[in-house]
Amino acid sequence: MIPGRGPNHPTFRRSFLFAVQGFRTAFSQERNLKVMLATGGAALIAGALIGLDPLSWAIIFVCCGVVIAAELLNTAIEKVVDLVSPEFHPLAGQAKDIAAAAVWVLCVQVAIVGIIVFVHALFFT
Repeated sequence: MIPGRGPNHPTFRRSFLFAVQGFRTAFSQERNLKVMLATGGAALIAGALIGLDPLSWAIIFVCCGVVIAAELLNTAIEKVVDLVSPEFHPLAGQAKDIAAAAVWVLCVQVAIVGIIVFVHALFFT
């Protein structure tokens, strides 16, 4: 038996399926995730039309992935806060607002990076 792997420990495949299920749940319930996926898709289409170089593609893919991951983490934090504090509590509201602010800060940074990548591709190559 592998250490740390008891009978109730999920296999890699089951863990992967749980992650897919989590993504589906978030996608079906979270408008912001849909907006971010659409924006990422638009960036990918624009990159294909412009003909980005491999490094620029890597930057765009990493930025898209980080934003989606941050939004998923924000959603998870909101769900946990709602679970432990079903009634309104100022600290619960602050926790949710701060998690949302983290995603917002990241989105601003990614937008700046995207502008730099696309301006460089359009005007300096």
